[in-house]
Amino acid sequence: MYSHVAVHRSIIMADDKQNGSDMVDKAAVEVAQMALESNEDVAKPATAPKEAAHEDAGSKGATKKEENGTPKAAPVSTAAFKEQFKAFSKFGDTKSDGKHLTLSQSDKWMKQAKVIDKKITTTDTGIHFKKLKSMKLSFAEYNTFLEDLAKTKKVELDEIKSKMANCGAPGIHNATPGKAAETVARLTDTSKYTGSHKQRFDETGKGKGIAGRKDLPDSSGYVSGYTHKNTYDKTH
Repeated sequence: MYSHVAVHRSIIMADDKQNGSDMVDKAAVEVAQMALESNEDVAKPATAPKEAAHEDAGSKGATKKEENGTPKAAPVSTAAFKEQFKAFSKFGDTKSDGKHLTLSQSDKWMKQAKVIDKKITTTDTGIHFKKLKSMKLSFAEYNTFLEDLAKTKKVELDEIKSKMANCGAPGIHNATPGKAAETVARLTDTSKYTGSHKQRFDETGKGKGIAGRKDLPDSSGYVSGYTHKNTYDKTH
C-alpha cells in the first residue's frame, strides 16, 4: 500500500517539476517502481507451497492406493476347471467315468500346467493327496486337496486353478517353437556338405540321383578331362 502511495506521489511531483522546470527526479520514480515490483514478486509465491503440498499429498495417496490394491489372480470358471478334471480323469484310463482322479493323473495334470515346479513338488502333492485317505478323489475332494496344498505352500489357489484350467487337453505340451525347424534346416543345408556327400547335389541343392552316388563310365568317345565336348562344327 505504501509503495503505491510513494509511486503516485513521485509521479505527481515529477509532473509538477516538469511544468516548472526541465529538471525531473527520474531516479526517485524508478526506485519506487522497483520497490513495488519486488513486493508483488514476494507476494505471488505465497500460494505455491500449498499447491505443491496438495500435489505431494495426491501422489502419496495414489501410491498408497496402488500398494494396498495389489491385483490378485482372477477367479477361475468352475465349469472350465471341471471339464479339465473330467478330461484328465480319463487320461490313460479308458474305463474311467470322469468323476474321480488318481494321484498319477493329478501329477500329470499339474506338470502339464507347470504347477509342479521347485516350490510345489510331487512329494508335496503325494503327502496332501494321501491326507484324504483315498486312491481316487471326486471333484469336491480334489478341490479340498488343492485348497490344503495352496495354503501349506503359500500359493494363491486361483493361480493354481487358472494354470490347470488353461493348460490344454491332456498330453499336449507346448514345445519351444523354432528349435526343431532350426535343427532340420541346418542338417538339410546342402551348401555345408563336404566330401562325397557334397557330390550328391548340384548348385541349387537338387539331388543328382545315381550320378551323385556312383562313378559312371563315360561312353561318349571323349577322353577323360576333355573340356571342349560338343563344341565342334557340326556342318563338317
